[in-house]
Parts: sequence; structure tokens; C-alpha cells
Amino acid sequence: MTELISILEHEQETYEKTLFGFWLYLMSDCILFATLFATYAVLHHNTAGGPSSRELFNLPYVLTETLILLTSSFTCGLAMWIARHQQKKSAIALFSLTFLLGAVFLWLEINEFTHLVRDGNSWQRSAFLSSYFTLVGTHGLHITVGLLWILVMIGQTLFDGLSSPVLKRLMCLSLFWHFLDVIWIFIFTIVYLMGVVT
Repeated sequence: MTELISILEHEQETYEKTLFGFWLYLMSDCILFATLFATYAVLHHNTAGGPSSRELFNLPYVLTETLILLTSSFTCGLAMWIARHQQKKSAIALFSLTFLLGAVFLWLEINEFTHLVRDGNSWQRSAFLSSYFTLVGTHGLHITVGLLWILVMIGQTLFDGLSSPVLKRLMCLSLFWHFLDVIWIFIFTIVYLMGVVT
């Protein structure tokens, strides 16, 4: 009995250390994005005679992207809640839906970039566009990593079930995905909404 309590305490301690370490990683990512936001804030008026944010951004299109990503955050949270209740098939289905929504969001973002570049508004056109592509592209890169992570975790859940190590990894994945949604809300507000309104 004492040995079992010792094992459970060790597992709990390991779980807490993992979550603490992952929170530290997310805070370092916050610093990265804060730097990119600051750069964008300084450069967003430097259009070099080219188009401004008001001329380039399509707010209804970006609002669609935002709603899709927020929906994926909801399905990810629901998947995590179901995973904690050991409902393997439902958890896999919801993580798969999260992946699908994230992939649609990423496709929309790439489509937006493609249109801008095709119209001659690439990152080389002005400091404004350089900072825009860097900020939004970095978020897109994180989404790509998150999508690959979701696929890996769906595979692990299929083969290993919802064991304690798998649940710990799913929790980190869920935190990462929610973090990306929060960052996107800031991007939507600061880059797109303020860029079109002001």
C-alpha cells in the first residue's frame, strides 16, 4: 500500500513538473510574439508608398478565419475533457475535428498570403508588409506544428489508449492550442481590426 502511494505521488510530481516546464515554454513564446507585435506596431505605417492595411485586409475573410480557429479551440477543450473521462473514441473524433478546423484555418491563411504576393504585395514591398508577414507567418508556423502534434497524439491515443503519459501530453497539446487562439485574437484585434478601422 505504501509503495502504491509512493508511485502515485511520484506520478503527480512528474505531472506537475511537466506542466510547469510547459508553462515556462509558453511564456518564452509570449516574449517572441510580444517582440513581433512591437515590431509591427513600430512599422505598420511604413508602407513605402505602397498600400496600407486598410487597402489590403478583407475583414469578413479574417473574421471567418477567427471563428474557425475559435471553434477549434472549443473542440480541443471538449476533447480534453472527454479524454479525462476515458472516452477514447470520442476524444479521437474531437481531436480529429480540431485538426480539420486547424487545417482549414491554415489553408485560409496561406490563401491570403498567396493573394497578397500575387498582387505584388509581398514581404519585400515595405516594412509594414515585412512585419505583417513575419508576425502572421510565425503564428501560421505554430499552427503547423500544432497540427502535426495533433496527428501524433491521435496515433498515440489509438495505440496506447488514454494512459497517464498520453493524458499528460494531451494536456500540453491542449494548452498549446489554446495559447495559439489567444495569440490569434491579439493578431485579429491589433493587425486586422485596428488596421481596417483606424
